[in-house]
Amino acid sequence: MENRIKEMQLGLFADPTSTIYLRSSQLRLYFSVFASILMRIIKKDGLAGTPLEAATSGTIRTQLFKSAGVVKVSVCRYWMMISSIYPRQKLFCTIVKNLKASLRERQCALS
Repeated sequence: MENRIKEMQLGLFADPTSTIYLRSSQLRLYFSVFASILMRIIKKDGLAGTPLEAATSGTIRTQLFKSAGVVKVSVCRYWMMISSIYPRQKLFCTIVKNLKASLRERQCALS
């Protein structure tokens, strides 16, 4: 458990509170907890069977999410466009496919 707390503090910036006001510090911590939950889902479902399966949140953040891209928003869809020379494009596509399959399984289980 201590490793998960340290991972959240260092990788998802849950430690520093940059203000003296309780509400803003609490909101920042909520964002960090939400990011931690999303990272756990990505690690469990999206990264299964990939080289980053056992990676920490900080490694995943720097290797996958810190890249240039364009997000377009429509009424009912989101498009994420990444460069064709992105070095981890295959891995990123694999993760997206794994997450879609996991989402479909969860929807079927709830029905």
